[in-house]
Amino acid sequence: MNRAGLSLLSRPQALRTSAQASSQIIAGRRYASHGPSYNPPSGYLFGERPPKDGKRVRESWETIYYVGMFGGMALATVIYVYKPDTSIQSWALKEAKARLEARGENYEYKPKSA
Repeated sequence: MNRAGLSLLSRPQALRTSAQASSQIIAGRRYASHGPSYNPPSGYLFGERPPKDGKRVRESWETIYYVGMFGGMALATVIYVYKPDTSIQSWALKEAKARLEARGENYEYKPKSA
């Protein structure tokens, strides 16, 4: 070992800060995509240049996406509108009407006059 290494070992705080600094340098160079990526702004929406003839050509996945999304929303709306009523209030009202009819009582509410 050389003198610099011995001096770092004799001062644990200096060794710790040196290790932290080197780990920050290494961590700063790591990229999930294997390198820095930066797309400079082009001024166009979604980076697409407008076509010269004015007609935009769709990509292959766009039709499937639109059919799937809007078709799924339409299907969910139909299912929601026609779902059965399973609330406890509607069940209790039907049950109360059935019990009152079995006793022969009238189940319509008539307020008393004041």
